[in-house]
Amino acid sequence: MRIVLKFITCLFVFTAVCFVVLAQDIIQSRPYPQNFFRYPLDLVPTTAGSFGELRSNHFHAGLDFKTNQSIGYPVHAVADGYVSRLKVQFGGFGNAVYITHPNGYTSVYGHLSKFAPGLAKMIRDTQYKYQNFEVDINLLPSQMPVCKDEVFAWSGNAGASAGPHLHFELRDTKTEETVNAQLFGLTIRDKVPPVISALYIYHLNGEPFSEHTAKDFHKVAGANGNYHLLPAAIPVLSGQIGFGISAYDMNSTSMNHNGVYSIQLSVDDNPVYTFCVERFAFNQTHAINAIIDYPDFLKTGREIQKNFILPGNKITVFPQSINRGLVNFNDDDTHTISYVVKDVAGNTSTLKFKVNSSSKPPASQPKPDGTLFKYDKRDEFTAPGIKVVVQPGNLYDDLNFIYSTSPKRPGAYSIVHHVHNRYTPIHDSYELSIKPDVPLGNYANKAVIVSIGGASEGGDYQDGYIKTNARNFGDFEIRVDTVPPKVLPLNIHDGANLAGVKLVHFKISDNLSGIKTYNCKIDGHWVLTEWDYKTRLLNCTVDENLIPGKHDLELTVGDNKNNLTTYTANFYK
Repeated sequence: MRIVLKFITCLFVFTAVCFVVLAQDIIQSRPYPQNFFRYPLDLVPTTAGSFGELRSNHFHAGLDFKTNQSIGYPVHAVADGYVSRLKVQFGGFGNAVYITHPNGYTSVYGHLSKFAPGLAKMIRDTQYKYQNFEVDINLLPSQMPVCKDEVFAWSGNAGASAGPHLHFELRDTKTEETVNAQLFGLTIRDKVPPVISALYIYHLNGEPFSEHTAKDFHKVAGANGNYHLLPAAIPVLSGQIGFGISAYDMNSTSMNHNGVYSIQLSVDDNPVYTFCVERFAFNQTHAINAIIDYPDFLKTGREIQKNFILPGNKITVFPQSINRGLVNFNDDDTHTISYVVKDVAGNTSTLKFKVNSSSKPPASQPKPDGTLFKYDKRDEFTAPGIKVVVQPGNLYDDLNFIYSTSPKRPGAYSIVHHVHNRYTPIHDSYELSIKPDVPLGNYANKAVIVSIGGASEGGDYQDGYIKTNARNFGDFEIRVDTVPPKVLPLNIHDGANLAGVKLVHFKISDNLSGIKTYNCKIDGHWVLTEWDYKTRLLNCTVDENLIPGKHDLELTVGDNKNNLTTYTANFYK
């Protein structure tokens, strides 16, 4: 096989400078401090999520420590340092603390239920100063020093959490890359090798990867780290081929299906592709959609990890590759394909099989008519009523861009624009401008671009177009949002007795552009108001020091097109 033999010499040099294999027989680029950090909880370490595992639109950036399905466990500083950041947000981590340590790393703790008194006061003072529940506070080293073992918060379930746990990260303070915490010695008991469940063979033949790329499925059987194909037939391959597998990992403390640490693909014992989740930057994490078979995931929910690198994928989880992991089968020999899949503890699973290579050129595939978009160039498409601009770095591969239209639907202010399709992922966003088919008049500042599924992409009126930065290709039209948000009071009404009540609850919703602001006042004074991510309840704080008697509550909720709803009520305390 010429492509493999051609690269044997340079492979040794490349791997030697790019990664090392340490004593625990796992791939990593550098050593990390050992015995410096402690575990953040006093519980026996067990995890519900591993570092780098595949999540929706991102790699998981830390370890999810289980907390017995309960909140309120003390969270300890894992080493001496200082609190460098406090963050309270709708969704995400909910409540988070960042501690910077003197050895060049920062620890991060998410989904907390409450903070130690000093931190809680700083957050509350900042919320009232800026009259906003969501705050992001950066601190100086002298403001909040902490010692190793010190309890500064308690575990919880805040933000976009699927259940009580502590999300924990270790980040490189200088680069802000997140690093696999188990490489620092914060290990989880693990004697279980990864599971390999399926093999996929992609027939690319020099064409960009897309939903049209032909692929073959092969069932994998085996256990305890040893896997083989079923049935035992030998695939016949010709032309440019990429491989992919479905795999997951478990540890000895949990039945949760986690992500694997590394995947190495070899042809005739020569490595051609290596994937390793040692560390990555947050601005790269959307590239997960270039690593998985994104079209197949949208269609079936399967997570197939492609073992070849799309040319526009810049995430640093590939310490080694030859020809981006693509293999040209152009002789008439039999070749051995082998996988080595490891978890971070070094437990290993292997898959090995034979393929017959054919020198016969593969049949050419018909190409649909479209406009060529280059992944590394500024791409622009214009047609009557639409402009599309994709900046370099937002496509992972060249694209045969397809555009069409459908007639205007009732209530819309434009025809339906079919902007390629949803099966091609965008790394960040692209510029989408749609021109109304009918005059907007006074509704110009209320217009938004909406996907046919009903989700608002936002947008502003500029030079006769509604312009937005869209995050996905798909089917779009213009609609206007003149309907204010809905506000439903749950435990208050005019004249209510709120003695002993600490929070006033509301259900709020919006029909199109989405909730943007909420502002609650009691007797004309702003009060802390939280919109809970999971319950979607808006909770207004009733000060326990409020004097007995009659009081006025006013809640104003606005959407992204400045439609406002105000609810008022008198209550007694």
